[in-house]
Order: sequence, then C-alpha cells, then structure tokens
Amino acid sequence: MAEGVDTPTAILANAAAALREHPFDDISYRTLGDAVGVSERTVYRHFPTRSHLLEGVAGWIESTEFPLPPFVTIPQFQDASRARFHAFDASPAFAFVCARAATISPTGEAEPTFFTRALVAMLATNHPSLNERDLQRAAAALRYFASPQFWARMRTGFDMSASQITDVFDRTVAEVLGDLVILRESESGVSRRDGG
Repeated sequence: MAEGVDTPTAILANAAAALREHPFDDISYRTLGDAVGVSERTVYRHFPTRSHLLEGVAGWIESTEFPLPPFVTIPQFQDASRARFHAFDASPAFAFVCARAATISPTGEAEPTFFTRALVAMLATNHPSLNERDLQRAAAALRYFASPQFWARMRTGFDMSASQITDVFDRTVAEVLGDLVILRESESGVSRRDGG
C-alpha cells in the first residue's frame, strides 16, 4: 500500500482499477486485500457487505472519474451534466457501477450530498419565492436526470448515445424549470391569462 493512502481509499482505488478488467461481482475481498497488502478480514472490516463496497466504489469513481465541476447558474449545471454524459460514454463500466449503486439502499447516513445541496442553493437563488418542499422536489428531479442511473437507463433501454441523452436531459430540465415558473406565478397570484 502506498504511503499516505489510508486503507479504505486504497481498497476503493484497487476495486475501481479491477473494474477495468472484471465485472464488479467477480471482484473478491481476498483479491482486494492482496492488492492492498491487508487481510481479507480488514477489507470486510471497512466494507462489511457487497452493498457497502459497491456504494464506496461508486462514490470513489464519481469523485475521481466523473467529478461535477462547480456550478452556480442553471446553464453551468447543464454544461457540467452534458460533459458527464460524454464521460459516462467514454467509461461505461464505471458509469454502470455508479448507476447500480444508486439502486441499492443507502448504507451510510441519509444526509443530503454536496450535489443535492448545490442544486437546492442554485434553485433557491434563481427562484427565491419557492418554498423548501418545492425546491427539494425540483432538486431531486434535476439530480436524477443528471445521474449515471438516468444515463444507464437511456443507454440500455433506448440505445442512446451521450449526445442523444443530452437532448433528452435538456428538454427535461426545461420542463422542470418551466414548472417552477408556473408554480411561482400561481403562488404570487399572477396568471398568464392576465398578461403577467
């Protein structure tokens, strides 16, 4: 194990490297322990179940292979998401692992991620009159449509390329944002028929 790298990080890095040659289900705890220079028991101590390992590997991959650049505006968020769809196409094995991890029950704390908090902040800045519930709902929709899970569904279910997926993503974001405008207008008492 390289100096300065903690054991869980080394395990995740080695699991991600193994994904280049093997499906996730073929990566054993013993092989990971041997690669890192620790016992199989140590790997289990850090990742007690395959779900823990899958969630950890997906988080590691998202942060190292598919980092989402910072965004403040909706166009910046859209640009960042489009770039990720192309990155997913370039590394489909990694993207599918991230998508699969999104389908399991969370093994850690149920605290909102940085991505979710960034989406809520962006939406609150652009739509300050919306209540917290509607901000959370819109952020959840945007988060899903920018996710590896959405990419995987479009890729496998409809055989779409990243470019085609970004077209669907752009239309969906426009729909979500359009709904926010309609909601904001209805909350403020402005009606489109009144010319407002």
